[in-house]
Amino acid sequence: METLRIALTIARREVDAYFTAPIGWISLFGFVVITGFFFVFSVVEFSDYATQAAFNPYMAEQITVNDVLLPMIFGNWAVVLLLMCPALAMRIFSEDLRQRSFELLLASPASTTSIVLGKYLGALGFLAVLFAATLYQPAVLYWLGSPDPGVMAGNYLAMFGLAACCLAVGMLASAFTSSQVVAFMVSFAALLVLYLLGWVGESASGALFEALGELSMLSHLDQLMKGLLHTEDLVYFATFIGFFLFAAWQRVESFRWR
Repeated sequence: METLRIALTIARREVDAYFTAPIGWISLFGFVVITGFFFVFSVVEFSDYATQAAFNPYMAEQITVNDVLLPMIFGNWAVVLLLMCPALAMRIFSEDLRQRSFELLLASPASTTSIVLGKYLGALGFLAVLFAATLYQPAVLYWLGSPDPGVMAGNYLAMFGLAACCLAVGMLASAFTSSQVVAFMVSFAALLVLYLLGWVGESASGALFEALGELSMLSHLDQLMKGLLHTEDLVYFATFIGFFLFAAWQRVESFRWR
């Protein structure tokens, strides 16, 4: 319980740090504007499809909010998060290392587990604020039509799971350097490789390519974005995040032995 209490204290400090630094407000403003642009663009494009479908009964059955519009909206979110999350995670440890405040954190009563968990929960907390700022989008969709609540919730859950994985990768990169730019580039490169692995798994045939595709977060989003919860997908996200948090824990723990 003490470990969790300290972790939550660190998490609260991390969330405050995002709002006292320009990167937090820039990220919030940028995320709302960019996702808002894609939202409007997707709705307009869907409206054009629906107009065309009005003259084709077969096409009308295929052009639905759940099957077409929501994948368009949240498919763009995946690309935005691929860029946004490394920017949010690059400061998690790099800033402390650069300011020489990391030694003070290690000298505090906080355990390595509390430090890693607290910083990660803080980044997730700020991410939740970003997601909350977009809730006007489902409100507009429910005003215009009747999307399935399960599919809508599944898309938000899929995007949050994707972002949580991206933050875990970025946090590990941040633990290895005092340069936020280097942390951003390394984590973005790693996430881009994982993104391409998902594309390879979908495009190429063969057991090897399918296995490589399964390593990508993107290959585990499809069912969630349809509103379906599969145990294998949840296990993947938990394992992925746990692996990178454990690696970050090992890196932070290594500082105690220097």
